[in-house]
Amino acid sequence: MQLDIDIEDWPAGDWDALADRAALAAAEGEPLLANPRLIASLLFTSDAEVHTLNREWRARDKPTNVLSFPMLEREELEALASHGPPEMLGDIALAYETCAREAAEKGVSLEAHATHLIVHGLLHLAGHDHVDSDAQAEAMEALETAILAKLGIADPYGA
Repeated sequence: MQLDIDIEDWPAGDWDALADRAALAAAEGEPLLANPRLIASLLFTSDAEVHTLNREWRARDKPTNVLSFPMLEREELEALASHGPPEMLGDIALAYETCAREAAEKGVSLEAHATHLIVHGLLHLAGHDHVDSDAQAEAMEALETAILAKLGIADPYGA
C-alpha cells in the first residue's frame, strides 16, 4: 500500500516516516492492506478541519480524533488482484488538537497516539468496525493491539 500524506497544522516531526511504519505494521496485521495496488490518503490537520469534515460527511457537528472514508467495500478489497492499476482505498484525517489532548490524558507520546490512530483508520478502510457489536469492537481492538505491539506501543485499550 502506498500512502499519500499531507501535513497541515501539525508540529514539526517525522510524520511521514511514522505513517509509513504504521501502514507497514497494519499491512502485516491485516494482509488485505498489503496489496501493492492500494493507495490511501492521510491528512494530518487541525480540529477545525476535521470538525468541518465530520459535519459535512458524517452529520456530526464536532471534532474527533480520526476520520476514515473508505472507498472500497471489504468484499471488493478481498477480490482485488495484486496486479493492475492503482486503487484508492480511502482517506484518513487526524485532528492535531484532539490527538495531542488525548495523548496527554493517556500519558503517551503524541507519536504513539498518532500511530494508534493511523492503524485504527487503516483498519476501518479495510472494512473493520467497532460500532455494531461488542464482539466486533473487541476483535478490532485485539487486532490494533497486536499491530501496535509489533511497533513497541503498549495496548491503548489497557486499564
